[in-house]
Amino acid sequence: MTSSRVVRVGTDDDAVVAGLRAGIERIQAELDVTPDFPDEVEQAAARAAASPRLPDLDRTDLPLVTIDPPGARDLDQALHLERDPDRPGGFVVHYAIADVAAFVTPGDPVDLEAHRRGQTLYGADSKVPLHPPSLSEDAASLLPDQVRPALLWTIRVDETGEGIDVDVRRARVRSTAQLTYEQAQARVEADDAPESLVLLRELGELRLAREAARGGISLPLPEQEVVVDERPGTPWRLEFRSQLPVEQWNAQVSLLTGFGAASLMVYARVGLLRTLPPPDPRDVQRLHRTARALGVEWPAELLYPDFLRTLDPARPEHAALLVASARLLRGSGYVAFDGEVPADPQHSALASEYAHVTAPLRRLADRYAGEVCVALCADEPVPGWVLEALPGLPAEMQRSSQQAGAYERAVVDLVEAGLLAGRVGEEFDGVVASTDGDDDRKGRVTVREVGVEAPLRSDDGPLPLGQDVRVRLTEADVETRVVRFEMA
Repeated sequence: MTSSRVVRVGTDDDAVVAGLRAGIERIQAELDVTPDFPDEVEQAAARAAASPRLPDLDRTDLPLVTIDPPGARDLDQALHLERDPDRPGGFVVHYAIADVAAFVTPGDPVDLEAHRRGQTLYGADSKVPLHPPSLSEDAASLLPDQVRPALLWTIRVDETGEGIDVDVRRARVRSTAQLTYEQAQARVEADDAPESLVLLRELGELRLAREAARGGISLPLPEQEVVVDERPGTPWRLEFRSQLPVEQWNAQVSLLTGFGAASLMVYARVGLLRTLPPPDPRDVQRLHRTARALGVEWPAELLYPDFLRTLDPARPEHAALLVASARLLRGSGYVAFDGEVPADPQHSALASEYAHVTAPLRRLADRYAGEVCVALCADEPVPGWVLEALPGLPAEMQRSSQQAGAYERAVVDLVEAGLLAGRVGEEFDGVVASTDGDDDRKGRVTVREVGVEAPLRSDDGPLPLGQDVRVRLTEADVETRVVRFEMA
């Protein structure tokens, strides 16, 4: 199976690239974020990198691999799958997660700075990391052929894809290969694919089926990305890309681990969950009306999660409906607890309790949730420094998530404006992706030819939601990061 990735617009003009980099620096100043760390944090990280706390358990025998985007250095996860020798058709999943606590001591400069940042911010080639690169991209990262401390999850799964046992403990591990998504997909499709990747596909498909059965939701919309390429040609470009199947299978292993972590914490009545409230019934009714307006049949017997799975994002009217359905997934957050399980512990899009534990190099919360699970599996008390921090983590993560969203949106807006600045007045084919609830002459258009989604205005009546349109670029301002189209 091939990716639907298509490169649409790019630049290798040194002046344009310099303007984009300067614009990103302005965004960082506006949001008060920086990729640089104070000297004392860098020095503390360097000392920690030189002397990690390595556990006694040695599992470097496991042929783990990482699967990440090209060029990634902050590698949180490495996996290996095998058949369960005690259960026909079952699986044993080994999932190694970078052990940040092997390097970071509560209250040290790296820890305090991580609490200030909350999570890694991503934008083009200007990442604002949670931890200094000497840790996140080197000593603590699960880079190939390096012995690393890790939290090693061992999850047994039955022949239907249901998890039946979970354990996590500290171990030394060594990844044997760093694969890109494209490389992993090619290996899965090859006749001589290693058993671990063959089983990843088998388990991933089973888990996707279970997700559908329990009423989980995923929106298969192509993602808009800013790509910065070191090769000659168009080193800065925008593109829409859809996930490869291996990315979905890989994500299912991460979700499986998060479900296991949540079950441990809910049973013990202590921990940190990732939550999402059920959608507002008014939003579901609004989605029904949008489907009727778009001419998309919604059978009465289909609940909205099942209906969304029937939509094809390649069809304009379906893509518009998927964009509209994002309203159903608002309000995600975290909830900490110690002694009583929260009243609303579920993540409604996953139809289960769930915890973030698989990205501690990039998210602060994962380090703490992982520590809770390690203690519970060892039948030991949760460390005091974890319990002390738990109550404040939901607010810290909410603040940093808002900042991460603002940073990503601002960088994408900047690159859109920079790459289109010389094309004002040109006409393009697009699709009306959404309309303004208060004024249906305003909305947003997806212009795949240039990899852009931007505001659209009509002076001649309502915008035709979900339909192909011809639009004219009227504004592309790098300083304000504004791109606008009007109906041609």
